[in-house]
Amino acid sequence: QVQLVESGGGLVQPGGSLRLSCVASGGVFSLNTMGWYRQAPGKQREPVAGITPSGRTNYADSVKGRFTMSRDNAKNTVDLQMDSLKPVDTGVYYCNARVVRSGDVYDYWGQGTQVTVSS
Repeated sequence: QVQLVESGGGLVQPGGSLRLSCVASGGVFSLNTMGWYRQAPGKQREPVAGITPSGRTNYADSVKGRFTMSRDNAKNTVDLQMDSLKPVDTGVYYCNARVVRSGDVYDYWGQGTQVTVSS
């Protein structure tokens, strides 16, 4: 069982920055693929960024060049640095851990943190 707790959301003006953090407990963090997802009002949850156990990252086209995901395996944390924020980035951001155990894939989610980009 993996528990995830996000922090760092808030209200920011367009063009501003926020840094989200996610702390994981349980399991073996260094073996997990970690991700950030977001859900805007009235829309489905969508992937924003992901990072493999080896540190390779991938991003949604809509955030490439603006968002940076990183991980610290010693602290069991992943961060999402969000720059040049736009109103369309508004939503609840969720931390995800994908665990492979005996060939089965398990997804764990945090409770989410609200990000609002508005003037």
